[in-house]
Amino acid sequence: MKKTMTRLPALFISHGSPMLAIQDSPAHQFLRDLGQSLPRPHAIVVASAHWETMGGPAVSTVAHPDTIHDFGGFPRALFEIAYPAPGAPETALRAAALLEQAGYAVNTSATRGLDHGAWVPLRLMYPDADIPVTQVSIVRDATPAAHLLLGQALRSLRDEGVLVIGSGSLTHNLSEFRGQAIDAAAPAWVREFEVWMHERLSQGDTASLLNYRKQAPHAVRNHPSEEHLSPLFVVMGAAGDTASAARLHASVEYGVLAMDAYAFD
Repeated sequence: MKKTMTRLPALFISHGSPMLAIQDSPAHQFLRDLGQSLPRPHAIVVASAHWETMGGPAVSTVAHPDTIHDFGGFPRALFEIAYPAPGAPETALRAAALLEQAGYAVNTSATRGLDHGAWVPLRLMYPDADIPVTQVSIVRDATPAAHLLLGQALRSLRDEGVLVIGSGSLTHNLSEFRGQAIDAAAPAWVREFEVWMHERLSQGDTASLLNYRKQAPHAVRNHPSEEHLSPLFVVMGAAGDTASAARLHASVEYGVLAMDAYAFD
């Protein structure tokens, strides 16, 4: 008899700065508690802002993914961190098959490790590094609607014990960072965008969210490029048309990085 899997929520997580891995903050503490509050996944699929591919999605089939330190100018302690979780090649191939069934030309990578958009939150959520994990790329220059469709193709993974995570940032304009303290107050242009996003997500207003670039206050200032919000739309697609969004966490780091997290179930 086939074992019944618990349907897992789809999560959007703001991973902020790589310092989230080692620096205490409300978001750091939230992620440390989050893994314990969820049913244990069979495997994890992460759509990270830090893996973009051209033309279509890619999946990583690595059995033992490396920890990628894809950043510079941070303390040595960050570069010494390894997150030795096993890969999830079977789940990756299943994800690739679902994407192909949806009409995508999918590439697979036998070398892609875990970028910091994946390993930083996972190291806090699952410090034992004992849950298989793979990554699915986002698509460079693809629209929110296109990423929603990409997520829809992966929806059935949630019924197979797979935790689908979109890792990005609710706001992400690093050019506005001026050396602020981690607990610096958010300016109005960050707060107003965060409030607008929360209202639309809570209402299930997908149409407005897909058009956030024109409708949300200060959208372009908060996201000069879209890669850090694209994982949200992947998760919305994986969640399903009737899924409700619950905000699990809200805080701001360095004044400009809104660290909101949402569960769709």
